[in-house]
Amino acid sequence: MNQATLHQLKVFEAAARHGSFTRAAEELFLTQPTVSMQIKQLTKSVGLPLFEQVGKRLYLTEAGRELFATCRQIFEAIAQFEMKVADLKGLKQGKLRLAVITTAKYFIPRLLGPFCQLYPGIEISLQVTNHERILERMVSNLDDLYIMSQVPENIDVTCLPFLDNPLVVFAPVNHPLAKEKNIPIERLASEPFIMREPGSGTRRAVQSLFDAKGVTVKVKLELGSNEAIKQAIAGGLGISILSLHTLIPESAEFCILDVQNFPIPRTWYMVYPSGKQLSIVARTYSEYLLNAAKKFIDENTPQAWGKFQQHHE
Repeated sequence: MNQATLHQLKVFEAAARHGSFTRAAEELFLTQPTVSMQIKQLTKSVGLPLFEQVGKRLYLTEAGRELFATCRQIFEAIAQFEMKVADLKGLKQGKLRLAVITTAKYFIPRLLGPFCQLYPGIEISLQVTNHERILERMVSNLDDLYIMSQVPENIDVTCLPFLDNPLVVFAPVNHPLAKEKNIPIERLASEPFIMREPGSGTRRAVQSLFDAKGVTVKVKLELGSNEAIKQAIAGGLGISILSLHTLIPESAEFCILDVQNFPIPRTWYMVYPSGKQLSIVARTYSEYLLNAAKKFIDENTPQAWGKFQQHHE
């Protein structure tokens, strides 16, 4: 193991966690041949096979499982060291690792700018992904803080609510229902729907409401991003249910339909595993976010939402 490098261990840990060289390469922004080469060199240093392939799936050998557990201990020790060094330096230097679900990308990056101006020595790492990937990252303790709308059920976490996140029915501005009030939710069954992918927290919240009301909608498209859905709505392919915050910045191409049982109330949470010791940088950002988020949203709330509220009343 004298020849093993920290980089090789990071590559191995990602491949072991995902059970895939391809997904490890995607996470680490490497090519798959580079990942394969790093694993090959590490295997040579260990002197025993670390993976075995059954079908298309990779499995850890006994040596691989032992090394995977050791990697976790090493990375945790390094993280603790970095935290202590950051505390010693105060906020002059340090790193903040954030992971947010895709909808949060509409406002979190805009809140990072002023924070970085306040603390120019802090390096920011921002991962944007869906709910399932966020949970994977949380279990692996890859980040300092997680921004999400659905608190994990099977992971012991600390969560701090900091902002409302209502889900609304988006439609093209010229949609036939655009001017109607108090539309029965059953009317949505006759509309072509554009949905987020099954791993999305938004998709789960929407499906839960439809199941409770006995409504079955016609899913015409499943798309993996809010931006793609907005383009599909603007193109007249159907309607969808998205976070109000996707209207930042506002577009004149959309309207919000006044449908019964909407908005679906949701909340933005700042989450981290219970027992995790936050660095001084993470603690400072959490305090900053609690104060800054609501002010930012209030200042950037689309006029369309104000019109909808008046229409709804």
